[in-house]
Amino acid sequence: MSQIQNITLFMALVWVLILTPGPDLFFVLSKGIAQGKKAGLLSALGITLGIMAHTLMAAVGLSEILRTSAMAFTLVKILGACYLIYIGVKMIGSKPSPIPNKVVQVPHGKIMLQGFLSNTLNPKVALFFLAFIPQFIDSGAGEVSPFPFLILGSLFALSSMLFLLILGYFSGSMGHYLETKRRTMAWTTKISGCLMVLLGIKLVCTHPS
Repeated sequence: MSQIQNITLFMALVWVLILTPGPDLFFVLSKGIAQGKKAGLLSALGITLGIMAHTLMAAVGLSEILRTSAMAFTLVKILGACYLIYIGVKMIGSKPSPIPNKVVQVPHGKIMLQGFLSNTLNPKVALFFLAFIPQFIDSGAGEVSPFPFLILGSLFALSSMLFLLILGYFSGSMGHYLETKRRTMAWTTKISGCLMVLLGIKLVCTHPS
């Protein structure tokens, strides 16, 4: 735990990201709207398992980089901060996507697998984990361990699961609300993008060149 820094900032940003409309949110909404609460809940669990898979991969890879070279890890953090700025700029200029209201019916047994694969096989999610989590790890805090990465990733996954389960359960009404509040969705995404850009700039400026 001594290697983890700015945990309050981390959790605040996690919830900003979770509440920002994105592929995971729309996946859960579309399944819940098309096939009911059970489908929404199963899709939320599948996505959570995908997030945990990314957490494990990031923990192993990043802890190995840190073990090999503190300088290389610092470079990863700087590049990651730049990537966060890039994501933020894209979010600021993006337009809200419509919520799908016609989805092919899928057996409940396959919905969780679909959620897992949609998250795990998304390279943008992997890149985000590699960019985001290292910003909250102190590479000079002593013995190298994958546990700080696992802890932060697990907090991200559990927070996402909590929100997505609630979203899946109330998917019908939530989907209708978001569809009728497209301006709210757009501003939420732009504000989140601004926060990502500010975080990236802060992190770049606080790292040695």
